[in-house]
Amino acid sequence: MVAAGLYLLLLLPFSLSRPAGSFKSKLVVRSSRATPPAGFVPLALADDPGRTLRLTVALPQGNVAGLHAALLDVSDPKSANYGRHTSKSDVEHLVAPKAESSKTVADWLSNNGITPSSISSSGDMLTIEVPASRANTLLNANFTTYVHDATNATMTRTLSYSLPDELGPHVSFIYPTTQVLSPSSRLRIRAVDHPTTMDGRHPRTRRADVASACNSEFGTTPECLQTLYNIPAISATASGNTLAVTGFLDEVPDPDDLKTFLARFRPDAPDGTFDFTSVNGGLTDGNGTSEASLDIQYTVGLATGVHTTFVSVGGGQGTANDSPFLDEINFLLQQDVLPTVMTTSFAGSEPDNDDADFTSLAQTVCNGYAQLGLRGVSVLFGSGDGGVAGASPGVGCPSQSFIATFPSDCPFVTYVGATQQFEPEVAAPFSSGGFSNAFPRPDYQAAQVETYLEALGETNAGLFNATGRAFPDVSFQGVGFPIVQNGRLNVLDGTSASSPSFASVVALINDQLLNAGKPSLGFMNPFLYSEAASEAFNDITSGSNPGCGTEGFPAHSGWDPVTGLGTPDFERLLAAAMNAAQ
Repeated sequence: MVAAGLYLLLLLPFSLSRPAGSFKSKLVVRSSRATPPAGFVPLALADDPGRTLRLTVALPQGNVAGLHAALLDVSDPKSANYGRHTSKSDVEHLVAPKAESSKTVADWLSNNGITPSSISSSGDMLTIEVPASRANTLLNANFTTYVHDATNATMTRTLSYSLPDELGPHVSFIYPTTQVLSPSSRLRIRAVDHPTTMDGRHPRTRRADVASACNSEFGTTPECLQTLYNIPAISATASGNTLAVTGFLDEVPDPDDLKTFLARFRPDAPDGTFDFTSVNGGLTDGNGTSEASLDIQYTVGLATGVHTTFVSVGGGQGTANDSPFLDEINFLLQQDVLPTVMTTSFAGSEPDNDDADFTSLAQTVCNGYAQLGLRGVSVLFGSGDGGVAGASPGVGCPSQSFIATFPSDCPFVTYVGATQQFEPEVAAPFSSGGFSNAFPRPDYQAAQVETYLEALGETNAGLFNATGRAFPDVSFQGVGFPIVQNGRLNVLDGTSASSPSFASVVALINDQLLNAGKPSLGFMNPFLYSEAASEAFNDITSGSNPGCGTEGFPAHSGWDPVTGLGTPDFERLLAAAMNAAQ
């Protein structure tokens, strides 16, 4: 049930003649598209010209190659610098834009009477708030509100925007303009008619075998997951070990629902709590929603005793301020103290075209996660629920080619696919996986992916980019998760269950690492794919992820684009992490 969205960016440059402030050069179309994204139609021919738009102006980042090199250096178990995460100021220095770019963009805004409402800590992103009419004049645009026929989601976009010719080299992109980078949530929910009180609860047996722990009337409970993956139930104790849960699209968890959930499914740890952090007006109260309830109940419910925070980010489809990915990244990078683990259950699909503007936007978002990783944060995402057809069930495949999910294609994030059944586990058919068209394959996964491609042979030939970043990296159970929402039990499926659950495993491993005087895992992928962790996963060899009129990719021994390296065994993964941090 990973949240799903579209990522469509087209770049068709041509010239106009129009001055902007003291920038007397001609305006050049920076991005243009002939029509709105599929399914969106104008809500009104005349949009409110006074509506305030919140736009992000991104500048070219400085030493991106240095950022990537530094991240891989501290994340490779073979490196002498493994685990030596970098300070906030050093990371900011790596990505700070050139002084010329900062001055040129500042002059352009000042000459047009605009003062940024916020600036990222490294100076690579500025936020401006302007009326739609002013934005239209500034960018030679026509901002219009569009509505999606099927979902009724709305967004404000322009089909074209322009910049002064001399400004072009100093701006990576302005968002949102022609792009669509808003997640939406589509949940696989099955209501069940069970009371949520303690009455009739079967006795909790921590040492129960998988058959008895995982085949109860309630399905994939915390007890089942603890038994299946050898996850400890004892409380974490390390200071500074924190877990952040991302919330977009007005998703919000209810503390009372969590209390009821823990009483029913973790009676040995009924006092778990979480904090709220609001970014850009994100909600911090209200009736519990499905996605947020799932994420909080299976982080607090599995990562026993780990300090957990729900980061509620305002904006998303239906608002003028729909840049939640960028807003969250910039908020976190401004903090002096960061969580050690962050899980996000929102993603979307890569565009079905070759587009320089999408690449620029995607790289900026991905570099934000790289900065978090360099500072010691493990960033996890659910891989998506559309099989090889993208992030969400029902997404079409216009060219018949397989669709990767974003930001699941970012090489600096750990992506979690889904499994189902227990003895043995098999791939969940909705588990998104495949190969990116936007990012090349990183070296850390090259050997495992090549082995899979050799075994795959000509199956699905021509339908995917065999040289792209491959995903998911790992997997976790993703079917039959009971939650409490507004006092009632629901059962949910999806990689949105898998990511927060795997993040809980990481948080508990960090607890033991920190208590042993070792660094937290940080960016995990080079470690996960290394020889050091080769025995830490349960290999999943059955199942596939159908889509686009095909059976998708088959699971296979070793890494595969359905379940990644497999599901974790806590004890073996902890031992590998301890040994790697020697």
